[in-house]
Amino acid sequence: MRAVCAAAGIDASGAVLVRRGEIAAYELVPPWIIARIARTVDHLPGAEAEVAVARWLESAAFPAVRLAGPAEQPIVAAGRVVTFWAQVSEWQSYGTLAELGSLLRRLHKLDPPALPLALPELRPFAGAESRIRMAEPPVGDREFLLGRLDGLREGYARLEFALPRGPIHGDANISSVLRSMWDGSPVLVDLDGFAVGPREWDLVLTAMHFERFGWHTQQEYQQFAAGYGFDVMSWPGYALLRDIGELILLTWLAQNPRHLPEIEAEVAHRITELREAE
Repeated sequence: MRAVCAAAGIDASGAVLVRRGEIAAYELVPPWIIARIARTVDHLPGAEAEVAVARWLESAAFPAVRLAGPAEQPIVAAGRVVTFWAQVSEWQSYGTLAELGSLLRRLHKLDPPALPLALPELRPFAGAESRIRMAEPPVGDREFLLGRLDGLREGYARLEFALPRGPIHGDANISSVLRSMWDGSPVLVDLDGFAVGPREWDLVLTAMHFERFGWHTQQEYQQFAAGYGFDVMSWPGYALLRDIGELILLTWLAQNPRHLPEIEAEVAHRITELREAE
């Protein structure tokens, strides 16, 4: 981060690490920039697509996070991939579910981006099998999860969707909307999962978080559905898409539980719930 900032003429003296995972994020205040650094150069194609998506949304005057810093991005340095973004919120002030629904409705009405940006096809199961095989649940649980994954793949292939296909966010949830510290308006963030696929995919996470996890109230969910103009829970294919989302979340949690006992316990609890629901 310091090396790339120095080369780009960006002041990194006050940098603060705000997130560390597959992507590390540093807050640079001033100049109100977020530096995002991926682990390896394997992330370069994804970063290139994310930058192209940001430019497409800006050209469409869509309220999404904007690029900042060097004109040419992403940047590869020391085997890592770096991008710079204009800071949206100083304290990660999230928008409302109603605002998320409205932003997704507006996003789904945009004309598809022109070439050379070609959004990838949504791959809802990407990485799920490898995460299950790399995780460390008991062998019986691993076989159960692999069998469930196979069943969900077959069900997804037969799904008949109610909404038209097109560009989607790919990981839309309440944390995808930040409130601008400059004017208070809602801004869509996390552009790295953009794809072409069924629009229901952008709606199912919020519904799942409400129905299965209780993270949202019924009123909040109803405001989300009203903001979008369609209640995905009323669609016959909702339950299967919800089950896919829940399994994907479980496989993400299960990647490395041995270092985090509380995650290991959560994974075991969720597997038990899945078994009991069958």
